[in-house]
Amino acid sequence: MRTLIATAFMSLDGVVEAPGGEPGYRNSGWTFEDLEFLPEAYELKGREQEQSDAMMVGRVSYEAFSPVWPTMTEEFPRYNAMPKYVVSTTLQEGDLVDDWGETTILRSLDEVAALKRTDGGAITIHGSATLNRNLADAGLIDRYHLLVFPTLLGAGKRLFSETDKDKQMLTLVESASYGNGIQKLVYDVVR
Repeated sequence: MRTLIATAFMSLDGVVEAPGGEPGYRNSGWTFEDLEFLPEAYELKGREQEQSDAMMVGRVSYEAFSPVWPTMTEEFPRYNAMPKYVVSTTLQEGDLVDDWGETTILRSLDEVAALKRTDGGAITIHGSATLNRNLADAGLIDRYHLLVFPTLLGAGKRLFSETDKDKQMLTLVESASYGNGIQKLVYDVVR
């Protein structure tokens, strides 16, 4: 059974939209503004590259990342080389870029569940707020890697669903606080 890890930059009020400067959101780029850059606060991101065997994104994140990440050979060498899974009902094979490695389109949450049952290592989910909410509601996420920023954004796409569902417990397995106010929180989902 593979582990599905949701990884996110998140504001204190739960917003995950456009942390790196993606267009169309009024607070776009909020992770890189107003905070001192401390490399140790981002150590988790480097570790994810080394410990993941595949990456998963939704269509919107794929369309945002695929023109940029393949050119970032120093920042994302392992991510660029590893297999990618795009969960989408609308993306077509002809929409995939040629320079970002092996990419498979999954058409449903059932296909994600089937992928989890295969042999292999961890799969990290990047960006993809809607996909993360749907996977969590379906009970498919196993772990959360969160870097929580000391920022309140108000409006914006949130990581967690507002669906009326049963309580879900998490176990804190790692945490740290950094001088710039970022909190690292790693949680396993209790089954």
